[in-house]
Amino acid sequence: MEALKKVEDFERLKEHGKTVFMFSAEWCGDCRFIDPFLPEIEAENEDFYFYYVDRDAYIDLCAELSIFGIPSFVAFEDGEEIGRFVSKDRKTKEEINDFLAAL
Repeated sequence: MEALKKVEDFERLKEHGKTVFMFSAEWCGDCRFIDPFLPEIEAENEDFYFYYVDRDAYIDLCAELSIFGIPSFVAFEDGEEIGRFVSKDRKTKEEINDFLAAL
């Protein structure tokens, strides 16, 4: 999963197609729990572009989007938010895939 490099990229990336931003942090145990199956989730959901957003590096963006718990996922299609799976709870591969399938 490609990491967001600067906040301006967020605005540009969310404008093109179906894009999912995963908000996470290196120190987050529940975020590390999902790391092993993220490549499978990406492969099973090829109609989405996926980007990793480091919560600590983009704390203002997180506040703007009301992302207070991680790991969290926010999905956009052509600039419009189409869904969010936002909480501080651990997420399973099945829960993430169900979220994406419902979009």
